[in-house]
Amino acid sequence: MTILDKIIANKALEVQARQAQVSIDTLTKKGYFAKSTNSLKTSLLNPASSGIIAEFKRKSPSKGIINANVTVEDVTKGYVEAGAACLSVLTDIDFFGGSDEDILKARKTNPTIPILRKDFIIDEYQIYEAKALGADVILLIAANLTPTQILKLGKVVKSLGMETLLEVHDKGELDRSICEYIDVVGVNNRNLKNFAEQNVNASLELADKIPSSFIKISESCISQPETIKQLQAVGYKGFLIGETFMKTEVPSQTLKSLIAQIQ
Repeated sequence: MTILDKIIANKALEVQARQAQVSIDTLTKKGYFAKSTNSLKTSLLNPASSGIIAEFKRKSPSKGIINANVTVEDVTKGYVEAGAACLSVLTDIDFFGGSDEDILKARKTNPTIPILRKDFIIDEYQIYEAKALGADVILLIAANLTPTQILKLGKVVKSLGMETLLEVHDKGELDRSICEYIDVVGVNNRNLKNFAEQNVNASLELADKIPSSFIKISESCISQPETIKQLQAVGYKGFLIGETFMKTEVPSQTLKSLIAQIQ
């Protein structure tokens, strides 16, 4: 069983338990559900955009604790002030140390920037949940979803006025997963089966395979301004970066320095 298999098995039990406690009908009346959404597409297409989707992540299955000494409020506020185009907030508890509270705090602190709920979405319940938590963008990971599931979940995302980020790792996942409900295509440079691979080869290989009608972003294994410039040259508009920032004492300062070197 791969790490991803373990995560998804655990996630199924988690979603089942949550549904038993709070209904979808209740979610539609909670929190930020009625809030209008902030567009990731609009942010990334802005000529002045840094393109950086800055992530708040305490730990990962492969690295363990990355940073336990910062608060989500301070980090995300700093990210926005430094020029992030979007925030990504981990909400998986068991494997990434995230929580619903993290995204609620990020939204309260930063009302106008797009926020991606970074989690393993397997059920439409989680999309309603994300909307109530204040998220604007839903991540659908091709490695753990069938094309039928992506179509169904993407349709729910659209019906709620949110945007969908489809994550792929290779051409097979891309070809079978693209559909009309996708807004942004992200290439994860890290193989989720083993959380290995420390380069952007996957993004470079898929650059000309992603239809031009989709905005494309590169995810993970990005730390150098030269790498971002290389990816920009082949059409990438966004760059999801977490560990590079989070492993430093002041993540927002690391982001600010990186942006200064790519603009």
